[in-house]
Amino acid sequence: MATTTRGRIDKRQAILEGAFAVFARLGYAQACVQDIADEAGVAKPTVYNHMTDKATLFRGAVEAAAQMTLNARLAALEPLADPGEDLRATLEGVADELLRLHTDGRSCALRRLLYSEITRFPDILDIVKESGPDRLNQALADRMARLALAGRLRAADPDLAAEQFMALLVGPLEARSQMGTRTIPEGELRELARAAVRAFLDAWSAD
Repeated sequence: MATTTRGRIDKRQAILEGAFAVFARLGYAQACVQDIADEAGVAKPTVYNHMTDKATLFRGAVEAAAQMTLNARLAALEPLADPGEDLRATLEGVADELLRLHTDGRSCALRRLLYSEITRFPDILDIVKESGPDRLNQALADRMARLALAGRLRAADPDLAAEQFMALLVGPLEARSQMGTRTIPEGELRELARAAVRAFLDAWSAD
C-alpha cells in the first residue's frame, strides 16, 4: 500500500512539473494535455486520473511551482537565525541568495505566467501570494523581530523592516531584468545585494 501511494504521489508531482514546463513554454491556450503527458512521461489518461481538466491542471501546476519557489526562499533565510558577529555579511549572503532565486528559471517562468494569464485566471494571483511573497515576508519579519530583540536592529516594526528589505532587493531587480527577460550577471546581482543591505542597515541598524 505504501509503495502504491508513493508511486501515485510521484506521478502527480511529475505531472505538475511537466505541466508547468509546458505552460511556461507554450502558454495556457497553446498547451495541450498530450504535451503535458509527454513531458511528464505518463499516459494521457493518467493525467486525467490526477487532474480533471486543463484548467485544474494549470492551477495545480502554478501552485506547486509557487510552493517550490517559496521553500527555496525560506531556506535562504536560515542564516539569519544565527547571523554571527558580522550581521552585514550575513544579510548580504541572504540577499545574494534571494536575488539568485528570484532570477532562476522557475521564478521567471512563474511571473511570466502570472502576467500573461491573470485575466483568464484571476484567482492565480491569490494562489501565488499565499505560497509566495506573503509567506516569505512573514518568515522574514520573524527573523527581523528576533534580531531586534537581540539588539542587532532597531526595535520598531519587523513587518515593515521585512517589507523594505525585500523592496530594496526586488524593486531594482525587476527594472534591470526587464520583468525577467534579461539575464543579470552574477557580479551585478552581488552589487544589488550589497547596495540593498547598505540602504537597509542605514535605516534599521541598532548601531
